[in-house]
Amino acid sequence: MRIGIDARWIYPQLSGIGAHTRDLIRHLAVLPETAQDEFILFFHNDAVQHQVLSDPGIAANPRISSVLLPWSTFSPANQLFFPRELRRSGIDVYHSTNYMIPLLTFPRNKTKRPRCIVTIHDLIPLKHPEFTPHALKTRFLPIFRALIREVALRADAIITVSDCSRKDLTELLHLPPKRADNLLHVIPNGVDRRFVPGPNITQRAPVILYVGRLDPYKNAPLLIRAFATLLRDIPQARLQLIGPPDPRYPEAANTIRELGIENHISQAGYLPDDELLRAYQSASVLVLPSRYEGFGLPVVEAMACATPVLCTNAASLPEIAGEAALLIPPDDEAALAQALRRILLDDSLKRHLSKAGPPRAAGYAWPEVARQTAALYHALAASQS
Repeated sequence: MRIGIDARWIYPQLSGIGAHTRDLIRHLAVLPETAQDEFILFFHNDAVQHQVLSDPGIAANPRISSVLLPWSTFSPANQLFFPRELRRSGIDVYHSTNYMIPLLTFPRNKTKRPRCIVTIHDLIPLKHPEFTPHALKTRFLPIFRALIREVALRADAIITVSDCSRKDLTELLHLPPKRADNLLHVIPNGVDRRFVPGPNITQRAPVILYVGRLDPYKNAPLLIRAFATLLRDIPQARLQLIGPPDPRYPEAANTIRELGIENHISQAGYLPDDELLRAYQSASVLVLPSRYEGFGLPVVEAMACATPVLCTNAASLPEIAGEAALLIPPDDEAALAQALRRILLDDSLKRHLSKAGPPRAAGYAWPEVARQTAALYHALAASQS
């Protein structure tokens, strides 16, 4: 079988979807179940192409080849000319790891070759447009809604990353139960094996870690205000914010400045893999105060590092974290400040959460995630023969 993976979702500075795409390729390449398969990777950036193909697990695999395309995934030229490239490649299955696909390649309600798989991580702009007010998907919401519906009509399978996201897809796309059962497949995000426990949790400095973007649904200003309250009791505490700056959402920076706590907070943008790992391993707690998450990968990465997790009980987070995190209601500043204080001062609670994290994270190990994905590829390819 020939499998085409759209690697144009991998950008020079890795986003969550880019990291997911890269790690999926890495792990598919070494699965015994794919030993007879060929992979064609489609890139748009030659530096990214070189970086991915230089990965030791990928570079040594003669069954992996690549094509450098002159169009991005969102270019109109991509819709017009990529279908010809897909036909020329002779692939059996095409997988886009985000919601955009070349629509002309995949007509509605017809069995087609290649088979089409698309991953839709969440539908935040459709479910909660107020959570992403400046995103293009929200600003052009009718177009985004129409596009997602077209994708659902044309794809042979949609991978989504949690039961929560599956429920949202079913409801927001108005899928009949039988269609939803055939179309939607829950395969979670994977956590890389490099995320391993660091020093003993009770010996770490009181560092609170946040990893993620600054969109309103992430609720970073709430965390900053709760942290300011915490400083009255634990003045040596520090808050580390990791994530790309976004001029569309200055609320977090404004809150820090208004509260006058700049000296207690460090802010980093994109971090390479090794620095991100060290941040997880040295923190006392990872906090994700989101109002909504389709999955919440930082929660799993922190658990794999045996770092206690504090997150909300919103959307998919209880499903993903299980009993291995301390859960609080979203938008409850007092509860967040109290939970932070409790984790930082209660060594027995820290040890409990630290011990519970790695076994929970093991359920999201990449080899199993890749195995489930490969099984879907093979099932779809077999269904057209």
